[in-house]
Amino acid sequence: MKITIDGPVASGKTAVGRALARRIPARFLDTGMMYRAVTWASLQQKIDINNNADLAKLTKSLSIEVVLEDGEQVLKVDGTDITDELRDSDIESNVSKISQVGAVRHELVDQQRAIASTGDIVMVGRDIGTVVIPDADLKIYLDASIQIRAKRRHDEMRRKRQRIDLEKLVEEIKTRDNMDSNREDSPLVSAEDAVIINTDRLRIDQVVNLILESIQKS
Repeated sequence: MKITIDGPVASGKTAVGRALARRIPARFLDTGMMYRAVTWASLQQKIDINNNADLAKLTKSLSIEVVLEDGEQVLKVDGTDITDELRDSDIESNVSKISQVGAVRHELVDQQRAIASTGDIVMVGRDIGTVVIPDADLKIYLDASIQIRAKRRHDEMRRKRQRIDLEKLVEEIKTRDNMDSNREDSPLVSAEDAVIINTDRLRIDQVVNLILESIQKS
């Protein structure tokens, strides 16, 4: 079984997807981590994020691994665990720009399809049901208001002792939404046959239960 979960930033995709995968059970992949990995590597190597050719070359050269360690998803780039760095502000402010580069997306989509082909999986992102696995058994699209999403991301960053003004975060999410929804290559949209769930007033377990009900109906 292949289940896709798409939606904008901080709509609950990762938390819901991870919990759902445990319930089924199935493997879990947050594809956003792969784009963050490329962003991290580009910053480390001081590559101009406007240089599409260099970004494409970098993406092809990277060894990106998403593995489970003690039940948690860990991302390694060329053998280095960078999981704790993926939410840094520099990555937050640059990942949408890099994810718009067609050559970067095509390389990562190929990798994601290869991962999906090897067994049951819950895969989350922004173009999974529309581009990566358009023939998935079940497609979910999670949404939430900008204020709720900003508060969630703000709380997450505070837990990691990262400080950012909430209103600034609202504006950053608006910008991110606009970039993701209007990019030429694989824009963020709901698949026509996706089950749409608004997560504003729902706990993670409630969303998971709704998806499990959809699985039973499919």
